[in-house]
Amino acid sequence: MLIEANGIVKAYSGHVALDGLNMNVKEGSVHGLLGPNGAGKTTFIRILNQMTRQDAGTLLFDGREMSLDDISQVGYLPEERGLYKKMKVGEEAIYLAQLRGLSKHDAKVRLKYWFDKFEIGEWWNKKVEQLSKGMQQKVQFIVTVLHEPRLLIFDEPFSGFDPVNANLLKEEILNLRDKGATVLFSTHNMGSVEAVCDSISLINKSHVVLDGNVKEIKRQYKEGKYSLTFQGEVGDLGKVADIDIISSKTTDGITEAVVKSATKAGANEMLRNLIAAVELSEFKEILPSMEEIFIQQVNSK
Repeated sequence: MLIEANGIVKAYSGHVALDGLNMNVKEGSVHGLLGPNGAGKTTFIRILNQMTRQDAGTLLFDGREMSLDDISQVGYLPEERGLYKKMKVGEEAIYLAQLRGLSKHDAKVRLKYWFDKFEIGEWWNKKVEQLSKGMQQKVQFIVTVLHEPRLLIFDEPFSGFDPVNANLLKEEILNLRDKGATVLFSTHNMGSVEAVCDSISLINKSHVVLDGNVKEIKRQYKEGKYSLTFQGEVGDLGKVADIDIISSKTTDGITEAVVKSATKAGANEMLRNLIAAVELSEFKEILPSMEEIFIQQVNSK
């Protein structure tokens, strides 16, 4: 594990922001940090960035107590734009790269690569204030990853992007993971969680209430629902034992339906029963979305 948080406690003026938080982030993975507003996500990110210290508990980085010396191995992209509006884009990017320990020469070489990749080279001599919200976010993304840190912390990284650029950023995050970086990904966008995250931790009311691999969590919360398409009428499903029909639509003799096992039968048993009764052309298990799981967990606590 690159990050191990054990019993983290942090309080502000009587308000407990984190109350015994436990979380592990596997090296070389994208880990989602989820939770409603006020759950404690920002506080934990501030502790990871050594902006503040926990009141109790231990925070390990690569197996040892995390300290200010580790910040050189961290890249942080906040949701809020933090660029100097009156500076030229290129000058500011070089300045921020030097703050992260790069020489001016190395910074220019790496920045040229990223500016070309993101197709923003023409903005090099423009002032930051001339850039759109999305363009500014691209620049901030670049200077966050430029020094090739082991840990990348992204807070709502797709904010301000159109679908094309959001997909570009998603691909780059996955590329960075594949090259060995560890990514902590904080967002309210559950669709992006399913697109990029290997695992998640859901914080609610200062505690982690759900934690684990995304695919395993989705299977853990499945409800035995299946979508299917077959030749015939919905009444033909009456021949199938132990199913409940949730919805159906028949067009030109082709029926699309969502069904649920009445006896918690597995997919194989359900499929055998259906094949024996109807001419099946499509069969698929329906897993809950991360958004559905998120809402269920937050509302149940």
